Amino acid sequence: MSEKVKVALYWCASCGGCEEAVVDLGEDLIRLSNMIDIVFWPVAVDFKRSDVEEMPDGSIDISFINGGIRLTEHEEMVKLLRRKSKLVVAFGSCAQTGGVPGLANLLSRDEILRYIYVEAPTVVNFEGSMPKEEVAVTSRHKIELPRLLKYVKALDQVIDVDYYIPGCAPTPEVVRRSLEILLGGKLPPKGSVLGASNKSLCDECDLNKTKPEKILLKDVKRVHEVKLDLSKCYLAQGVICLGPVTRGGCGTLCIKGGMPCTGCSGPLDNVKDFGARAISYLASILDYEDEVQARKVIEEYIVDPVGWLYRYSLPKSLVRGKYQGLESDKHE
Repeated sequence: MSEKVKVALYWCASCGGCEEAVVDLGEDLIRLSNMIDIVFWPVAVDFKRSDVEEMPDGSIDISFINGGIRLTEHEEMVKLLRRKSKLVVAFGSCAQTGGVPGLANLLSRDEILRYIYVEAPTVVNFEGSMPKEEVAVTSRHKIELPRLLKYVKALDQVIDVDYYIPGCAPTPEVVRRSLEILLGGKLPPKGSVLGASNKSLCDECDLNKTKPEKILLKDVKRVHEVKLDLSKCYLAQGVICLGPVTRGGCGTLCIKGGMPCTGCSGPLDNVKDFGARAISYLASILDYEDEVQARKVIEEYIVDPVGWLYRYSLPKSLVRGKYQGLESDKHE
């Protein structure tokens, strides 16, 4: 490319790991600096919203947006970046499917605020004060805070998204492969997941060769209850691993670190609901004689089914959370 590619990066509701994922490119950032011109990255460089507003529409080549949409500020900024950008990429699982922040959709906005500011055991708030969206400082000046939306949304539930980079956070190799595609000049079909595989994580896992042809579990163990043999398939050891239903490409880093896959790279193509697919898979390997036995095991060992099945994808699921999709919420 003769001219540098103009790039924007923005952070919505997330932990900051996706920003670290960019930094983790290490020396590749130096090489990228010869190819890209960062025109907006408020977490790293002193850019303001007004700088983006002054840019011509469509003048940013690629905007990488991470995090779920939790605040009115997020909603406003991503709509602004969409207007100013030729391409928008959902970066990481929070932007792609709602991520861990999306589990907040199990509660109402009022329940969340009341717990955080009044009921949490570490909070001392005798007056029961709650945050205000607007406070008058003087008779002529006021301070405004962003409003907490009624529920968390994935990026494509707010704006049109061109591509997705999966992971919590995307590994340096996934980011590197994605950038090679985006900067290479030959773009895949719109809506494609970049940098990852369309085969399951099991297909690239070194432990796959130790997995029995047919797994039938009479007992399920939580990971802290067993000393895993890191040379054998975790599923075969009775520990739930979501590798069979999770998109590969991450290099099985969690599994190599002694942890089962929790599904952060999201579903394979054409899977509408990650949790439903995971339920189907679990039903095929749990071998119980009656419902009573199955219920006992599930209650004791799968104590947080939503956290297991929809840890990264509740806002994009068919269930969508307790407070998603209500008629009264359509304006938000």
